[in-house]
Amino acid sequence: MNLKQKITDDMKAAMRAGNTKQRDTIRLLQAAIKQKEVDERIELDDTAVVAVIEKMLKQRKDSIEQYEAAQRHDLAAAEKDEINILSVYMPKGFSDEEVDMLVNEAISAATAKGMQDMGKVMAILKPKLAGRADMGKVSALVKAKISV
Repeated sequence: MNLKQKITDDMKAAMRAGNTKQRDTIRLLQAAIKQKEVDERIELDDTAVVAVIEKMLKQRKDSIEQYEAAQRHDLAAAEKDEINILSVYMPKGFSDEEVDMLVNEAISAATAKGMQDMGKVMAILKPKLAGRADMGKVSALVKAKISV
């Protein structure tokens, strides 16, 4: 079963159970997926759906920071609930050791000699790690390893 079908099935289950928070969050997700499909005139595969979810998670994390800075803990809690619901659809993340190993392999594959090769290394890593590791941390790790 692909990810879009699982999301649709979960939506139906949430509707049957009367779980409005889950239903509304999944509706937002489905709308974002549909919008991307319409904008780009393509059918999204699981990788592209994960990218949409990743973007939504990042938006929610940014919102939580802003709400907490404004002392709006009620709104921050609502965003945290949405993060918990959306996180279910993300693939299992890599451990730090696995990320380190993949970074080393990518540096070797790209024969990176310095910072000018960072783009090549990141291009190799992005498809492997998208949705499964924090790309900001990966970028910092690559930068540290190739600038030595």
